[in-house]
Amino acid sequence: MQSKNWIGGEWVTPAGREVVVQNPSQLSEEVGVVRLSDTSHVRQAEQAARQAFSHWAGMTGAARGEVLYRIAAALEKAAGEVAELASREMGKPIGEMRGEVTRGVNLLRYYAAEGVRSVGSVIPSAEPDVLQYTRRVPLGVVAVITPWNFPVAIPIWKIAPALICGNTVIWKPAENASLTAVRVAEIFAEAQLPPGVLNLVIGKGSEIGQALVEEIQPDAVSFTGSTATGRQIAAACAARNIKYQTEMGGKNAAVVLRDADLEKTVPLVLSGAFRSAGQKCTATSRIIVEREVCESFAELLRKAVAACKAGPALDPGAYLGPVASHAQYSKVSEYAAMAEREADLVAQGVLLTSPDEGYYVKPMVVSGVTEDHALVQEEVFGPLAVLLPADGFDHAVTLCNRTVYGLSASLFTRDLSRAHRFLDLAQAGMVRVNQETAGVEYQAPFGGMKLSSSHTREQGQAALDFYSAVKTCAIKHTL
Repeated sequence: MQSKNWIGGEWVTPAGREVVVQNPSQLSEEVGVVRLSDTSHVRQAEQAARQAFSHWAGMTGAARGEVLYRIAAALEKAAGEVAELASREMGKPIGEMRGEVTRGVNLLRYYAAEGVRSVGSVIPSAEPDVLQYTRRVPLGVVAVITPWNFPVAIPIWKIAPALICGNTVIWKPAENASLTAVRVAEIFAEAQLPPGVLNLVIGKGSEIGQALVEEIQPDAVSFTGSTATGRQIAAACAARNIKYQTEMGGKNAAVVLRDADLEKTVPLVLSGAFRSAGQKCTATSRIIVEREVCESFAELLRKAVAACKAGPALDPGAYLGPVASHAQYSKVSEYAAMAEREADLVAQGVLLTSPDEGYYVKPMVVSGVTEDHALVQEEVFGPLAVLLPADGFDHAVTLCNRTVYGLSASLFTRDLSRAHRFLDLAQAGMVRVNQETAGVEYQAPFGGMKLSSSHTREQGQAALDFYSAVKTCAIKHTL
Protein backbone atom coordinates (compact mmCIF):
# COMPACT_ATOMS: atom_id res chain seq x y z
CA MET A 1 0.00 0.00 0.00
CA GLN A 2 1.21 3.51 -0.77
CA SER A 3 -0.01 6.68 0.86
CA LYS A 4 -1.66 9.47 -1.10
CA ASN A 5 -3.36 12.76 -0.42
CA TRP A 6 -7.05 13.39 -0.98
CA ILE A 7 -7.55 17.01 -2.00
CA GLY A 8 -10.68 18.44 -3.58
CA GLY A 9 -12.04 14.96 -4.24
CA GLU A 10 -8.91 13.89 -6.15
CA TRP A 11 -6.21 11.42 -5.13
CA VAL A 12 -2.72 12.88 -5.40
CA THR A 13 0.56 11.06 -4.77
CA PRO A 14 3.11 13.44 -3.22
CA ALA A 15 6.54 13.63 -4.80
CA GLY A 16 8.36 13.89 -1.48
CA ARG A 17 10.59 11.47 0.39
CA GLU A 18 9.47 7.84 0.68
CA VAL A 19 9.28 6.21 4.11
CA VAL A 20 8.92 2.43 4.29
CA VAL A 21 6.44 1.39 6.98
CA GLN A 22 7.53 -1.68 8.94
CA ASN A 23 5.17 -3.72 11.05
CA PRO A 24 6.21 -2.98 14.68
CA SER A 25 5.17 -6.54 15.56
CA GLN A 26 7.41 -8.03 12.87
CA LEU A 27 10.04 -5.63 11.57
CA SER A 28 10.83 -7.83 8.58
CA GLU A 29 7.32 -7.18 7.21
CA GLU A 30 6.78 -4.13 5.02
CA VAL A 31 3.25 -2.77 5.44
CA GLY A 32 3.51 -0.06 2.80
CA VAL A 33 5.19 3.16 1.74
CA VAL A 34 4.39 6.68 2.93
CA ARG A 35 5.14 9.54 0.55
CA LEU A 36 5.65 12.85 2.34
CA SER A 37 3.98 16.05 1.11
CA ASP A 38 5.31 19.59 0.97
CA THR A 39 3.49 22.73 2.03
CA SER A 40 2.08 23.31 -1.44
CA HIS A 41 -0.37 20.49 -0.74
CA VAL A 42 -1.55 22.31 2.39
CA ARG A 43 -2.32 25.42 0.36
CA GLN A 44 -4.16 23.30 -2.24
CA ALA A 45 -6.17 21.66 0.53
CA GLU A 46 -7.11 25.04 1.99
CA GLN A 47 -8.30 26.23 -1.41
CA ALA A 48 -10.36 23.06 -1.92
CA ALA A 49 -11.88 23.33 1.55
CA ARG A 50 -12.76 27.02 1.00
CA GLN A 51 -14.42 26.24 -2.31
CA ALA A 52 -16.46 23.40 -0.81
CA PHE A 53 -17.53 25.29 2.30
CA SER A 54 -20.47 27.32 1.02
CA HIS A 55 -22.19 24.31 -0.54
CA TRP A 56 -21.60 22.02 2.45
CA ALA A 57 -22.60 24.65 5.01
CA GLY A 58 -25.68 25.47 2.93
CA MET A 59 -26.98 21.92 3.03
CA THR A 60 -29.55 21.12 5.68
CA GLY A 61 -28.33 19.42 8.82
CA ALA A 62 -30.45 16.41 7.88
CA ALA A 63 -28.71 16.14 4.50
CA ARG A 64 -25.27 16.34 6.09
CA GLY A 65 -26.40 13.71 8.59
CA GLU A 66 -27.38 11.35 5.78
CA VAL A 67 -23.84 11.59 4.41
CA LEU A 68 -22.41 10.68 7.83
CA TYR A 69 -24.81 7.73 8.06
CA ARG A 70 -23.47 6.48 4.71
CA ILE A 71 -19.88 6.84 5.93
CA ALA A 72 -20.75 4.91 9.09
CA ALA A 73 -22.23 2.07 7.05
CA ALA A 74 -19.18 1.97 4.77
CA LEU A 75 -16.79 1.91 7.74
CA GLU A 76 -18.79 -0.83 9.43
CA LYS A 77 -18.60 -2.92 6.26
CA ALA A 78 -14.81 -2.47 6.06
CA ALA A 79 -14.24 -2.75 9.83
CA GLY A 80 -12.16 -5.93 9.79
CA GLU A 81 -9.92 -4.72 7.01
CA VAL A 82 -9.35 -1.31 8.63
CA ALA A 83 -8.62 -2.87 12.03
CA GLU A 84 -6.06 -5.28 10.60
CA LEU A 85 -4.29 -2.55 8.63
CA ALA A 86 -4.07 -0.32 11.71
CA SER A 87 -2.78 -3.20 13.86
CA ARG A 88 -0.08 -3.95 11.30
CA GLU A 89 0.85 -0.30 10.94
CA MET A 90 1.05 0.84 14.59
CA GLY A 91 0.91 -2.33 16.68
CA LYS A 92 -2.36 -2.11 18.63
CA PRO A 93 -3.72 -5.60 19.41
CA ILE A 94 -6.39 -6.62 16.92
CA GLY A 95 -9.14 -7.02 19.52
CA GLU A 96 -8.64 -3.47 20.75
CA MET A 97 -8.39 -2.19 17.21
CA ARG A 98 -11.70 -3.79 16.24
CA GLY A 99 -13.26 -2.07 19.23
CA GLU A 100 -11.78 1.24 18.14
CA VAL A 101 -13.24 0.93 14.64
CA THR A 102 -16.64 0.15 16.18
CA ARG A 103 -16.27 3.31 18.24
CA GLY A 104 -15.66 5.21 15.01
CA VAL A 105 -18.88 3.81 13.53
CA ASN A 106 -20.81 4.80 16.65
CA LEU A 107 -19.33 8.31 16.61
CA LEU A 108 -20.38 8.83 13.01
CA ARG A 109 -23.93 7.74 13.77
CA TYR A 110 -24.07 9.82 16.94
CA TYR A 111 -23.13 13.01 15.10
CA ALA A 112 -25.23 12.13 12.06
CA ALA A 113 -28.26 12.27 14.36
CA GLU A 114 -27.32 15.82 15.35
CA GLY A 115 -28.40 16.90 11.88
CA VAL A 116 -32.05 16.96 12.99
CA ARG A 117 -31.56 18.26 16.55
CA SER A 118 -31.83 21.78 17.90
CA VAL A 119 -29.11 24.26 16.94
CA GLY A 120 -30.21 27.10 19.21
CA SER A 121 -32.76 28.43 21.66
CA VAL A 122 -35.39 31.15 21.93
CA ILE A 123 -34.57 33.89 24.45
CA PRO A 124 -37.29 36.16 25.87
CA SER A 125 -36.90 39.80 24.90
CA ALA A 126 -37.47 42.78 27.18
CA GLU A 127 -39.02 44.61 24.23
CA PRO A 128 -42.48 43.91 22.83
CA ASP A 129 -42.91 42.21 19.45
CA VAL A 130 -39.32 40.99 19.32
CA LEU A 131 -38.33 37.41 18.56
CA GLN A 132 -34.84 36.77 19.94
CA TYR A 133 -33.00 33.51 19.50
CA THR A 134 -29.59 31.90 19.05
CA ARG A 135 -28.39 29.52 16.42
CA ARG A 136 -25.18 27.61 15.97
CA VAL A 137 -23.29 28.37 12.74
CA PRO A 138 -20.20 26.73 11.22
CA LEU A 139 -16.73 28.23 11.63
CA GLY A 140 -15.40 27.56 8.13
CA VAL A 141 -12.25 25.52 7.42
CA VAL A 142 -11.01 23.41 10.34
CA ALA A 143 -7.48 21.94 10.56
CA VAL A 144 -7.41 18.56 12.31
CA ILE A 145 -4.06 17.15 13.50
CA THR A 146 -4.31 13.63 14.92
CA PRO A 147 -1.97 11.16 16.70
CA TRP A 148 -1.00 7.58 15.92
CA ASN A 149 -2.24 5.83 19.06
CA PHE A 150 -5.93 5.94 18.08
CA PRO A 151 -5.65 6.07 14.29
CA VAL A 152 -9.41 5.69 13.64
CA ALA A 153 -11.35 6.90 16.68
CA ILE A 154 -9.58 10.21 17.35
CA PRO A 155 -9.76 11.44 13.73
CA ILE A 156 -13.46 10.54 13.57
CA TRP A 157 -14.32 12.14 16.90
CA LYS A 158 -12.86 15.37 15.51
CA ILE A 159 -14.00 15.14 11.88
CA ALA A 160 -17.59 13.95 12.44
CA PRO A 161 -18.72 16.85 14.67
CA ALA A 162 -16.82 19.33 12.49
CA LEU A 163 -18.72 18.08 9.42
CA ILE A 164 -22.18 17.93 10.97
CA CYS A 165 -21.75 21.54 12.10
CA GLY A 166 -21.17 22.50 8.46
CA ASN A 167 -17.39 22.96 8.43
CA THR A 168 -14.93 21.64 5.89
CA VAL A 169 -11.77 19.90 7.10
CA ILE A 170 -8.06 19.55 6.36
CA TRP A 171 -6.76 16.44 8.10
CA LYS A 172 -3.10 15.85 8.89
CA PRO A 173 -2.60 12.41 10.53
CA ALA A 174 0.53 11.24 12.36
CA GLU A 175 3.18 9.90 10.02
CA ASN A 176 3.06 6.37 11.46
CA ALA A 177 -0.72 6.18 11.10
CA SER A 178 -0.80 7.50 7.54
CA LEU A 179 -1.72 4.28 5.75
CA THR A 180 -4.71 3.79 8.03
CA ALA A 181 -5.68 7.43 7.43
CA VAL A 182 -5.66 6.86 3.67
CA ARG A 183 -7.96 3.87 4.03
CA VAL A 184 -10.34 5.85 6.26
CA ALA A 185 -10.36 8.69 3.72
CA GLU A 186 -11.10 6.17 0.96
CA ILE A 187 -14.17 5.10 2.93
CA PHE A 188 -15.32 8.73 3.18
CA ALA A 189 -14.85 9.02 -0.57
CA GLU A 190 -16.71 5.76 -1.27
CA ALA A 191 -19.65 7.14 0.73
CA GLN A 192 -19.75 10.10 -1.68
CA LEU A 193 -18.73 12.89 0.64
CA PRO A 194 -18.73 15.95 -1.64
CA PRO A 195 -15.29 16.94 -3.03
CA GLY A 196 -13.27 19.25 -0.81
CA VAL A 197 -15.33 18.72 2.33
CA LEU A 198 -12.58 16.52 3.78
CA ASN A 199 -8.99 16.87 2.56
CA LEU A 200 -6.17 14.56 3.66
CA VAL A 201 -2.54 15.71 3.61
CA ILE A 202 0.20 13.25 4.62
CA GLY A 203 3.50 14.59 5.93
CA LYS A 204 5.84 15.50 8.75
CA GLY A 205 4.33 17.34 11.67
CA SER A 206 7.22 19.80 11.72
CA GLU A 207 6.41 20.82 8.15
CA ILE A 208 2.76 20.07 7.34
CA GLY A 209 1.47 20.65 10.86
CA GLN A 210 3.34 23.93 11.09
CA ALA A 211 1.98 25.05 7.71
CA LEU A 212 -1.57 24.30 8.84
CA VAL A 213 -1.15 26.54 11.87
CA GLU A 214 1.17 29.29 10.62
CA GLU A 215 1.07 29.53 6.81
CA ILE A 216 -2.59 29.18 5.90
CA GLN A 217 -5.54 30.74 7.72
CA PRO A 218 -7.82 28.01 9.12
CA ASP A 219 -10.82 29.10 11.15
CA ALA A 220 -10.04 26.55 13.88
CA VAL A 221 -7.39 23.98 14.77
CA SER A 222 -7.99 20.77 16.72
CA PHE A 223 -4.86 18.93 17.87
CA THR A 224 -4.13 15.80 19.88
CA GLY A 225 -0.53 14.97 20.73
CA SER A 226 2.33 15.91 22.99
CA THR A 227 2.09 18.71 25.52
CA ALA A 228 5.13 20.51 24.07
CA THR A 229 3.68 20.57 20.54
CA GLY A 230 0.21 21.43 21.83
CA ARG A 231 1.52 24.47 23.67
CA GLN A 232 3.34 25.66 20.55
CA ILE A 233 0.13 25.30 18.50
CA ALA A 234 -1.88 27.12 21.15
CA ALA A 235 0.57 30.04 21.17
CA ALA A 236 0.62 30.27 17.37
CA CYS A 237 -3.18 30.15 17.12
CA ALA A 238 -3.67 32.68 19.90
CA ALA A 239 -1.27 35.08 18.18
CA ARG A 240 -3.37 34.85 14.99
CA ASN A 241 -6.73 34.82 16.82
CA ILE A 242 -7.57 31.35 15.47
CA LYS A 243 -9.87 29.19 17.57
CA TYR A 244 -7.90 26.21 18.87
CA GLN A 245 -8.30 23.01 20.83
CA THR A 246 -5.40 20.96 22.19
CA GLU A 247 -5.60 17.59 23.92
CA MET A 248 -2.21 16.66 25.31
CA GLY A 249 -0.51 14.49 27.92
CA GLY A 250 -1.51 12.70 31.08
CA LYS A 251 -0.01 11.11 34.18
CA ASN A 252 -3.11 9.36 35.37
CA ALA A 253 -3.59 7.80 38.79
CA ALA A 254 -5.61 4.82 39.94
CA VAL A 255 -6.26 5.18 43.68
CA VAL A 256 -6.98 1.97 45.62
CA LEU A 257 -8.48 2.32 49.09
CA ARG A 258 -8.22 -0.32 51.78
CA ASP A 259 -11.88 -1.30 51.47
CA ALA A 260 -11.68 -2.00 47.70
CA ASP A 261 -12.33 -5.47 46.34
CA LEU A 262 -8.71 -6.14 45.38
CA GLU A 263 -9.47 -9.24 43.30
CA LYS A 264 -11.74 -7.17 41.03
CA THR A 265 -9.58 -4.06 41.14
CA VAL A 266 -6.33 -5.58 39.88
CA PRO A 267 -7.61 -6.53 36.38
CA LEU A 268 -9.02 -3.03 35.90
CA VAL A 269 -5.79 -1.34 36.98
CA LEU A 270 -3.84 -3.72 34.77
CA SER A 271 -6.03 -2.95 31.76
CA GLY A 272 -5.70 0.78 32.33
CA ALA A 273 -1.94 0.54 32.56
CA PHE A 274 -1.00 -1.95 29.85
CA ARG A 275 -3.65 -2.19 27.13
CA SER A 276 -2.32 -0.63 23.93
CA ALA A 277 1.13 -1.03 25.52
CA GLY A 278 0.35 1.93 27.76
CA GLN A 279 0.20 4.23 24.74
CA LYS A 280 -2.93 6.10 25.77
CA CYS A 281 -3.04 9.61 27.17
CA THR A 282 -5.53 8.18 29.70
CA ALA A 283 -3.37 5.16 30.64
CA THR A 284 -2.76 4.43 34.32
CA SER A 285 0.86 5.28 35.11
CA ARG A 286 0.57 5.85 38.88
CA ILE A 287 -1.04 3.28 41.19
CA ILE A 288 -1.70 4.82 44.61
CA VAL A 289 -2.65 2.28 47.28
CA GLU A 290 -3.51 2.76 50.93
CA ARG A 291 -0.59 1.40 52.95
CA GLU A 292 -2.68 -1.13 54.90
CA VAL A 293 -3.39 -3.13 51.73
CA CYS A 294 -0.35 -2.18 49.68
CA GLU A 295 1.47 -5.49 50.09
CA SER A 296 -1.64 -7.57 49.47
CA PHE A 297 -2.39 -5.55 46.36
CA ALA A 298 1.22 -5.81 45.15
CA GLU A 299 1.13 -9.60 45.50
CA LEU A 300 -2.06 -9.87 43.44
CA LEU A 301 -0.62 -7.45 40.90
CA ARG A 302 2.60 -9.46 40.71
CA LYS A 303 0.72 -12.60 39.74
CA ALA A 304 -1.49 -10.80 37.23
CA VAL A 305 1.38 -9.00 35.51
CA ALA A 306 3.44 -12.20 35.34
CA ALA A 307 0.66 -13.65 33.17
CA CYS A 308 0.53 -10.53 31.03
CA LYS A 309 2.04 -11.37 27.64
CA ALA A 310 3.41 -8.97 25.04
CA GLY A 311 3.29 -10.30 21.50
CA PRO A 312 2.32 -9.63 17.88
CA ALA A 313 -0.69 -7.38 17.44
CA LEU A 314 -2.54 -10.00 15.40
CA ASP A 315 -1.94 -12.73 18.00
CA PRO A 316 -5.17 -13.15 20.03
CA GLY A 317 -3.08 -14.45 22.96
CA ALA A 318 -1.20 -11.18 23.36
CA TYR A 319 -2.39 -8.91 26.16
CA LEU A 320 -0.44 -6.02 24.68
CA GLY A 321 1.38 -5.52 21.42
CA PRO A 322 4.63 -3.71 20.65
CA VAL A 323 5.10 0.02 21.01
CA ALA A 324 4.42 1.81 17.77
CA SER A 325 7.81 2.87 16.41
CA HIS A 326 11.56 2.89 16.87
CA ALA A 327 11.40 6.37 18.39
CA GLN A 328 8.76 5.22 20.84
CA TYR A 329 10.76 2.08 21.65
CA SER A 330 13.88 4.14 22.37
CA LYS A 331 12.01 6.54 24.64
CA VAL A 332 10.19 3.85 26.63
CA SER A 333 13.36 1.74 26.89
CA GLU A 334 15.17 4.67 28.49
CA TYR A 335 12.50 4.92 31.17
CA ALA A 336 12.57 1.14 31.67
CA ALA A 337 16.35 1.29 32.17
CA MET A 338 15.86 4.13 34.66
CA ALA A 339 13.32 2.01 36.52
CA GLU A 340 15.73 -0.92 36.69
CA ARG A 341 18.50 1.33 38.08
CA GLU A 342 16.55 3.54 40.47
CA ALA A 343 13.39 1.68 41.54
CA ASP A 344 12.34 -1.65 43.00
CA LEU A 345 10.71 -4.15 40.66
CA VAL A 346 7.21 -5.14 41.77
CA ALA A 347 6.04 -7.07 38.72
CA GLN A 348 7.03 -7.75 35.12
CA GLY A 349 5.32 -9.47 32.21
CA VAL A 350 6.74 -11.76 29.56
CA LEU A 351 7.30 -11.67 25.80
CA LEU A 352 5.63 -14.16 23.48
CA THR A 353 8.30 -13.62 20.87
CA SER A 354 11.91 -12.53 20.50
CA PRO A 355 12.44 -8.85 21.35
CA ASP A 356 14.49 -8.59 18.17
CA GLU A 357 11.45 -9.25 15.99
CA GLY A 358 9.59 -6.07 16.92
CA TYR A 359 9.38 -3.09 19.26
CA TYR A 360 8.46 -5.11 22.32
CA VAL A 361 8.67 -3.82 25.88
CA LYS A 362 7.84 -6.02 28.87
CA PRO A 363 5.09 -4.50 31.03
CA MET A 364 6.54 -3.39 34.36
CA VAL A 365 5.39 -2.10 37.74
CA VAL A 366 7.97 -0.58 40.09
CA SER A 367 8.02 1.05 43.53
CA GLY A 368 10.50 2.59 45.94
CA VAL A 369 10.77 6.05 44.36
CA THR A 370 9.70 9.41 45.74
CA GLU A 371 6.66 11.32 44.52
CA ASP A 372 8.99 13.79 42.76
CA HIS A 373 10.87 11.14 40.77
CA ALA A 374 10.82 11.34 36.97
CA LEU A 375 9.03 7.98 36.79
CA VAL A 376 6.19 9.49 38.84
CA GLN A 377 6.04 12.92 37.21
CA GLU A 378 6.94 12.45 33.53
CA GLU A 379 4.70 10.89 30.89
CA VAL A 380 6.30 7.62 29.74
CA PHE A 381 3.60 6.60 27.24
CA GLY A 382 4.52 2.97 27.55
CA PRO A 383 3.79 -0.14 29.68
CA LEU A 384 5.40 1.16 32.87
CA ALA A 385 3.57 2.07 36.09
CA VAL A 386 4.73 3.14 39.55
CA LEU A 387 3.21 1.90 42.80
CA LEU A 388 2.96 4.55 45.56
CA PRO A 389 1.78 3.88 49.14
CA ALA A 390 -0.63 6.39 50.71
CA ASP A 391 -1.29 7.13 54.38
CA GLY A 392 -5.05 7.35 54.13
CA PHE A 393 -7.63 8.86 51.80
CA ASP A 394 -6.52 12.49 52.07
CA HIS A 395 -2.89 11.61 51.33
CA ALA A 396 -3.99 9.49 48.38
CA VAL A 397 -5.90 12.43 46.89
CA THR A 398 -2.89 14.70 47.44
CA LEU A 399 -0.65 12.23 45.60
CA CYS A 400 -3.22 11.90 42.83
CA ASN A 401 -3.27 15.68 42.28
CA ARG A 402 0.51 16.09 42.54
CA THR A 403 1.12 16.38 38.80
CA VAL A 404 1.13 19.06 36.12
CA TYR A 405 -1.39 16.96 34.21
CA GLY A 406 -5.09 16.51 34.87
CA LEU A 407 -6.63 14.19 32.32
CA SER A 408 -8.06 11.13 34.05
CA ALA A 409 -8.20 9.58 37.53
CA SER A 410 -9.88 6.56 39.10
CA LEU A 411 -10.80 5.51 42.63
CA PHE A 412 -11.48 1.96 43.77
CA THR A 413 -13.61 1.70 46.90
CA ARG A 414 -16.85 0.42 48.39
CA ASP A 415 -17.33 3.61 50.41
CA LEU A 416 -19.94 5.78 48.68
CA SER A 417 -19.06 8.87 50.73
CA ARG A 418 -15.39 8.71 49.77
CA ALA A 419 -16.34 8.00 46.17
CA HIS A 420 -18.25 11.26 45.97
CA ARG A 421 -15.49 13.16 47.77
CA PHE A 422 -12.97 11.86 45.28
CA LEU A 423 -15.15 12.94 42.36
CA ASP A 424 -15.13 16.44 43.89
CA LEU A 425 -11.45 16.62 44.89
CA ALA A 426 -9.59 14.93 42.03
CA GLN A 427 -8.09 17.55 39.70
CA ALA A 428 -8.83 15.79 36.44
CA GLY A 429 -11.24 16.31 33.58
CA MET A 430 -12.48 12.72 33.72
CA VAL A 431 -12.93 11.07 37.11
CA ARG A 432 -14.23 7.56 37.61
CA VAL A 433 -15.03 5.21 40.46
CA ASN A 434 -14.42 1.46 40.22
CA GLN A 435 -13.46 1.84 36.55
CA GLU A 436 -10.09 2.08 34.86
CA THR A 437 -8.61 5.45 33.98
CA ALA A 438 -8.46 4.61 30.27
CA GLY A 439 -11.77 4.80 28.51
CA VAL A 440 -14.63 7.25 28.17
CA GLU A 441 -17.86 6.48 26.33
CA TYR A 442 -18.15 8.10 22.91
CA GLN A 443 -21.21 10.18 23.84
CA ALA A 444 -19.48 11.74 26.87
CA PRO A 445 -17.18 14.80 26.86
CA PHE A 446 -13.45 13.99 26.67
CA GLY A 447 -10.75 16.32 27.96
CA GLY A 448 -8.54 17.32 30.84
CA MET A 449 -7.44 20.04 33.21
CA LYS A 450 -4.07 21.68 33.83
CA LEU A 451 -1.48 20.87 31.11
CA SER A 452 -3.59 18.05 29.68
CA SER A 453 -5.89 20.29 27.68
CA SER A 454 -6.70 23.75 26.39
CA HIS A 455 -9.84 23.38 28.53
CA THR A 456 -12.28 22.64 25.75
CA ARG A 457 -13.88 19.22 25.36
CA GLU A 458 -14.15 16.66 22.58
CA GLN A 459 -16.92 14.11 21.95
CA GLY A 460 -20.53 14.33 23.06
CA GLN A 461 -22.48 17.56 22.83
CA ALA A 462 -19.39 19.50 23.95
CA ALA A 463 -17.72 18.94 20.58
CA LEU A 464 -20.47 20.89 18.86
CA ASP A 465 -19.56 23.95 20.93
CA PHE A 466 -16.01 23.93 19.62
CA TYR A 467 -16.86 23.39 15.95
CA SER A 468 -19.44 26.16 15.79
CA ALA A 469 -20.05 29.78 16.70
CA VAL A 470 -23.18 31.08 18.39
CA LYS A 471 -25.06 33.79 16.54
CA THR A 472 -27.64 35.81 18.48
CA CYS A 473 -30.54 36.91 16.29
CA ALA A 474 -33.39 39.32 16.96
CA ILE A 475 -36.24 40.55 14.78
CA LYS A 476 -38.87 43.14 15.68
CA HIS A 477 -41.90 42.13 13.70
CA THR A 478 -43.84 45.41 14.11
CA LEU A 479 -42.57 48.96 13.70
